[in-house]
Parts: sequence; C-alpha cells; structure tokens
Amino acid sequence: MDARNLFDTRTTSRLVRLEWSVALAVSGVAALTHLSEIRWWLFVSLFLVIDLIGYIPGAIAYRRSPAGLIGRGYYIAYNLMHSLVTWAVFAGLWSWLVGAEWALLALPIHLLGDRALFGNTLKPFGVPFEPATHPEFETFQRAYEGKANDAVRV
Repeated sequence: MDARNLFDTRTTSRLVRLEWSVALAVSGVAALTHLSEIRWWLFVSLFLVIDLIGYIPGAIAYRRSPAGLIGRGYYIAYNLMHSLVTWAVFAGLWSWLVGAEWALLALPIHLLGDRALFGNTLKPFGVPFEPATHPEFETFQRAYEGKANDAVRV
C-alpha cells in the first residue's frame, strides 16, 4: 500500500491486478497484430523458460518435502526468472545484439499474466513456495479489516 505498510488489502490487490491486466492486454494486442512476424520457436522458448527454471524445480521440491520446506535457492530462482528487471535487461541486450523482434513479447505476456491472472508476484522467503495464507498475516488481516473504518479521517 505504501513504503511503510508492505501489504495489500483485497481491494488494493484487485486494483493492482487490474493495472497488470491492462498492461497484459496491451502486450497481447501487440502480439496479435504481429502474428505473422513472430518467430514462434523463440516466443514459445522464452515463454516456457521462465517456469522451467524459475517455478517447476521449486514446485517439485515443495511437493516432495513432507514439511513443505525448501531451500532459498528455489525462491531466488523463481524471483530472478519472474523479475521484470531480469527480462527487460535480457530483451534490451537481445534487441541490441540480435535485433528487436516481436517474439520478445512472450516475456511481458508471461510475467504480466502471472501477476494479472494469478496474482503472483515475487516470493518472499518467509511464506510457503506455493500460495498459502501465513497464519500471522491472517490474524493481522482480520484485525485490520475490523478497524479499517477507524483509520479514515476527512
């Protein structure tokens, strides 16, 4: 919500997802209007590599762990592969060295889709690898929602 309160309410989370959805729609329209110019092998490769390296290994480790505890490396891999910064640098370098091309739209389509459609952002170390409400956050959220109207002063 702000630099000192690092959480979203349900409403702010939905609004943020709406913003990501608009950016996803712009990327999707750009891809649709240039279908014949997309190198599909590259588009599919870029789209898949994000999860092949960043999500699937951690998801497998998480499911295999009886307590759901996995190493930080899985979180780091996820965050690195799902970072807009990582892929902006990659796309910039690719465009400079190889040339700009429409297949690079796979990157924002994947990342914005994760954010807009699934609500997934980067993963903090202190929560399960797969989405689950942290018990302490659930307690906080109930208390916050009960007092939310008290904080509004006009």
